[in-house]
Amino acid sequence: MIEETHEPGLTGIPCHTGSMNESIRPVTKTVTMQRAFRVALLAILSILMLALGACQSSRSVSDRMESKYSLKKRKTSIMRLRPQGLEHCPLPVKVSEQEFRTLLESIETLKGAKYRFGGTNPEGFDCSGFVQYLYSKAFRLALPRTTNSLVLLGPMVPREQIERGDLLFFAFEDDIGHVGIYLGNQRFAHASSVAKGVTVSLLENNYANHFAFGTRIVRVQ
Repeated sequence: MIEETHEPGLTGIPCHTGSMNESIRPVTKTVTMQRAFRVALLAILSILMLALGACQSSRSVSDRMESKYSLKKRKTSIMRLRPQGLEHCPLPVKVSEQEFRTLLESIETLKGAKYRFGGTNPEGFDCSGFVQYLYSKAFRLALPRTTNSLVLLGPMVPREQIERGDLLFFAFEDDIGHVGIYLGNQRFAHASSVAKGVTVSLLENNYANHFAFGTRIVRVQ
């Protein structure tokens, strides 16, 4: 039974004491425990997120990009112009040493050509326009126009297995943003920037740090 008491000067207004105060205490304790549990759970989740972020950032650009693009559907064939007309060819396409020398001669001729966004001819190239132009001229292959399409063409190749004629892709801000053509001996040709235009660079320093993977469109025989 709940006792009723009267404070002096407050006649007629009951104050509840005893068993009601005791019944409130377990509820308050339960609420406090629930709050503590939520705080602890949030702290654990925060630690896990930080750990996952650190793990992700410690992976190389190459590892991250290979994981990402290996899950995408890849194109395994391409159109090639033959004397008798267009031919559907599986990738990689076999090309001769003479055809590869034609590629090298074209690159030498185009060195210093201006960089122009959207450019696809010697008046100005962007990186994918440069690749498309050279592969058409040297190998008579109809490559896609953009880097986003080129990167899905042909089998992926890790750095230690790249060969002459492979396309090299570079990632910036967690996605592919640049492409060039591997020439051998750690050298690759590309439409670099407005400052440099078409040039041949070494696959080292900044380029090595941003290297994602290669793709094999042709195989020189």
